[in-house]
Amino acid sequence: MKLYGYKHLTCISTKKGLLLSESMRIIRKTSERAGELLKTGHSGETIILMLVGIPNVGKSALANALHQVGRISALEKGKSKHATVSPQPGETKNISSLKIASHLNIYVLDTPGILPPEIFGDELCSKLALIGAIRDCIVGKNDLAHYFLAVLNLSQEYKKWLKFSAMENVRSSIYQEEELSESSHMDKRQYATDHTQDFIVNDVRRTLFEAVSTFSGDLENDKYLEQLIEVESRMLRNAFRITQSGADGHTKFAIKLLDLCRTGRLGHYVLDDIPRIS
Repeated sequence: MKLYGYKHLTCISTKKGLLLSESMRIIRKTSERAGELLKTGHSGETIILMLVGIPNVGKSALANALHQVGRISALEKGKSKHATVSPQPGETKNISSLKIASHLNIYVLDTPGILPPEIFGDELCSKLALIGAIRDCIVGKNDLAHYFLAVLNLSQEYKKWLKFSAMENVRSSIYQEEELSESSHMDKRQYATDHTQDFIVNDVRRTLFEAVSTFSGDLENDKYLEQLIEVESRMLRNAFRITQSGADGHTKFAIKLLDLCRTGRLGHYVLDDIPRIS
């Protein structure tokens, strides 16, 4: 699996419908190829596929989907095997074999993620950490959050959030109603800290849109880009309702921002230049 960036690497593992449809396509193509081999005298052989790639790009999720689709197609019953899926890199530690077809015996091998022995360059490390291929601690959550903001600022993704700026008055009225509702069965404190609530996410989008669209500096200049990132960091701590100051507050902001980034709620980004095929 070639490194094409966050959007490309996570599209299969995060969308179940796409994952299953892709699995059916892979099994169909593999079966067709296996049929061709039988015609050339390769009878009775088992076909083995191997999933190879960097950590945390969805190899185990794809292996499970292939196994699930293959069992359904073969009308097999009973307990199925499964590969362990985790958002953390390095969860797969051994090679596991899953059967994906029975008419022609086809197996898929789920393998641990692989990386080159040495990774050169801070930018490459930041890309790998942002997509979850290596652990955050290698780069540092704070630096990683700043790197994501740099990627966002240099993209056009923020322009999609103009509508959230226009909805500011509606959002404010919702907050006022929540504060006046004393009889609600929900714990109101969750609205101050749980950024998975839609209005918090929209507030973050609004904040980023207003910060980038009103900034007058040249973002191709590292000095101005760093200035914008510092402004965004302060504004986003307010958007996330973070009351802590200093290092603790900044780390909490970084954790929340990276969570929104990795779940796609702040858009999708290609981190590497993809060559155009003419």
